[in-house]
Parts: sequence; C-alpha cells; structure tokens
Amino acid sequence: MEQRILGRTGRSVSAVGLGTWQLGGDWGDVSEDDALAVLDASVEAGVTFFDTADVYGDGRSESIIGRFRAARPDVPLTIATKMGRRVDQIPENYVLENFRAWTDRSRRNLGMETLDLVQLHCPPTAVFHSDEVFDALDTLVDDGAIASYGVSVEQCDQALAAIARSGTATVQIILNAFRLKPLDEVLPAAAEAGVGVIARVPLASGLLTARYGEGTTFAANDHRSFNRAGDAFDVGETFSGIDFAEGVEAAQDLAAHTPASLTPAQAAIAWVAQQPGVTTVIPGARSVAQARSNAAAGDAGPLPDSYSRLVREIYDARFRELVHGRW
Repeated sequence: MEQRILGRTGRSVSAVGLGTWQLGGDWGDVSEDDALAVLDASVEAGVTFFDTADVYGDGRSESIIGRFRAARPDVPLTIATKMGRRVDQIPENYVLENFRAWTDRSRRNLGMETLDLVQLHCPPTAVFHSDEVFDALDTLVDDGAIASYGVSVEQCDQALAAIARSGTATVQIILNAFRLKPLDEVLPAAAEAGVGVIARVPLASGLLTARYGEGTTFAANDHRSFNRAGDAFDVGETFSGIDFAEGVEAAQDLAAHTPASLTPAQAAIAWVAQQPGVTTVIPGARSVAQARSNAAAGDAGPLPDSYSRLVREIYDARFRELVHGRW
C-alpha cells in the first residue's frame, strides 16, 4: 500500500489506516480475539497506522492494541491516540496536570514509553485558541512523553485554528462523500502548512457501504442507535449528522455508479484517500473480512471522474446546506 508522510510527525503511514473505536465499544460487542484478529488482518494487508483514544471502551481499545504490539514487535506501526474526553468538556480541564495523567495512562495501556501521536479529542472551541494549551503540549514533547501532537475536530474553523499553531503535526476531521466542506477549507491550509490530515468516518458510519435499508436496526449499545440526535456526543459522528433515511437513499444512488472492480465501501474509502491533502483515512472494522476489504481500497487505482462528479452532485443537492451551515 502507498505510504505517506504524516505531516510534521515525519512518520510514514499507510494511505488507509485503521480506526479502532469499534474495538472499545459503542458499535456493539467485539470480543478480544476478534479485535486482535482485525489488527492482524489489517497489518497483513499493509496497514501501518492505527487510531485509537483513551475513552474507547475506557481504555479497552488502547489495551488491545498494546497487547498486539507486544506480540508483534517486528511490525512497523504508528499509533495515534486521543485525550480529553474523560472529563467535563470545559476549557479549564485542558491543563498540563491532566495532560500528564491522561498520557501516562495511555502509555501504560499501549505499552509505549513515548506515544507516537496524541490528539486533543474534539475539545471545546476555546481550547484551540489557548496558548497555555499548546504550551502544555509542547512540554509533553520536551518531556519525552509524546513524540508529536495533533487535534481531532468537529468543525472546519477549529481545524484552521489548530493548523495555524506551529507545533500541530496533524488534524483529524470527518471527511466523506456526504461531508465535503473540508475539501474547500481545511485540506489546502493543511497542505500549505505541512500538517497531516487524518480523515475519519469515511463511510458515514456504514451508510456508504450501501448495505443498509430504512428498516435496518443496530444494537442498543451501538452509537448508531443511541446517538442519532446527538444525545451522547456530537451528532456529526453518527451518520455524519444526516438523516438516516436520506443517507440510505443517497448511498444507493452513489453505489449504482461504483466501478465494477470495487465494492461501494471500497470506492467511498478510495475516494477519500485520493483527495489531495489527505494523508490517511481511517475506516473501522469489526471483522477480518471488513479489515481486508477496507485495506484493499488503498490499492485501488484512480477513480473515474464520473464518480467524483456524482459525489459532488449528490452532496450539493442533498447535504450542502446542512453541512456548510453546521460544520
């Protein structure tokens, strides 16, 4: 798989990585054996970048990755984690004392002396404008607790504020066929600054697999059941914040024009990975088959122009007003 430099980290990572939210919970139950099998299958398919967070299963995702690393020390991996969602979401909690406690916990979970990349996990907007926050992150680098830091954001304005900071190595943002706003604003700014872009939710929580119907249901402990209205966290993290039924219909329209050599999911992932300025895209996987299929999108050839035109047409007709108005 193609390897790309992850912004100011200087590290080489695969064009398609692996998001591991589902290994911690919130997507239904995934056994530890199944989770380790997903990690193994991803690596065998060429994935060299895992993204996790300290709140995914209250550390379960990190700990499973840590066990995988211990069993496969020969595998060249870059592991990104996130911090900040373990406390009330007020700017006053984003201080060096907490940062040290959170990163120490992640270092133990992952079995790493120095974390490759730590991202602020969608913090309040004021955090992006605080010199003290970024000074504290610089201190963690100086102390050797982390090698680099970045941010995970909900809004383009937050991403632009972080990109302007000289120490920001990466920005993680939602980008998929139903969420195009970052193409116009964030990706060009990141490229100019040398900041890596990690694209998350590339399948709009599974909508873009085109396997769902309006009657599809999900487990009670799956965020696609309990967060459709944003009751637990930002609604944009679930189906990209769009109406489920409309998303099902739009995904079917796009799937009808998928290149014959790819599944709808692979085309959707490949489309994100092929956008100029994207470093890596991080679909999740709950099974070995999903992990292999997602990774194969990193080897897809250039998508036809007709596919990209249809993405834009569907977005403009159905989602532009919602996405540009909110995110």
